[in-house]
Amino acid sequence: MRVAVIGANGQLGTDLVEVFGEEAIPLTHKDLDVTDFGSLKILKELKPDVIINTAAYVRVDDAELYPEKAFQVNAIGALNVAKIANEIDAVNVYISTDYVFDGTKGKPYIEEDVPNPINVYGLSKYAGEIFTKNYSGRYYIIRVASLYGKAGASGKGGNFVEFMIQKAKKGENIRVVKDMFMSPTYTKDVARTLKKFLELKPEFGVYHMVNEGYCSWYEFTRAIFEILGWEVGVKPIKSSELKRLAKRPQLSALRNEKLEKLGLKMRHWREALGEYLKEKGYL
Repeated sequence: MRVAVIGANGQLGTDLVEVFGEEAIPLTHKDLDVTDFGSLKILKELKPDVIINTAAYVRVDDAELYPEKAFQVNAIGALNVAKIANEIDAVNVYISTDYVFDGTKGKPYIEEDVPNPINVYGLSKYAGEIFTKNYSGRYYIIRVASLYGKAGASGKGGNFVEFMIQKAKKGENIRVVKDMFMSPTYTKDVARTLKKFLELKPEFGVYHMVNEGYCSWYEFTRAIFEILGWEVGVKPIKSSELKRLAKRPQLSALRNEKLEKLGLKMRHWREALGEYLKEKGYL
């Protein structure tokens, strides 16, 4: 199985390249640009069996100011990849997000729940899902959430875990929202599970792929320092206290209902966080 990884130097892309090993064809922004259909023609020469598109505009607040940028990458980019995948008869894997949901359900979302994005970023990713579904003959939409990985998110300059650790090291005040809940997910676990998933060749469609369980951002931050054994004060605050441009869903946790039916189980988020901190050399 030859697997083209678009966004190979990103947070998820880096782990995908590592996990797929010799099967991976790493492609960075220098190799192709999903917003430029012409540049995707390199895939005709490479002839991958699978294309995993991790390229994304992920700056949630900036997307409110520059919606055209978010839609160019997350939606038009997905359309372009879908078209080229069809031309070369490759399986198209589009990485989507929990932010396609509005967060009002009150419990984790399953694949059959109807999306209703409440910010530009979520809407642009949902448009990407629709393009993937309607323009690909063979596709998987993989929804992930609150990712953190060794490489860090290039669009955000790191990840939440590192951001909190650096604040603690500098002795800065740490204030984290207690009323927003999500599924924190280690990119290496997504990469490992996605490899097993593609080997199983399940029916095409939408799948959730997150670490088990969910928590608030405050609980997640507390867990980071508990695992590290650091005495760090973390102040819980309400999301209304943060002046942010984009609305966020209050509870956007996902449940891997379809994945579990395939016999693929992802470990609890706390266990995954422990491995990440070990791999980074903190433990």
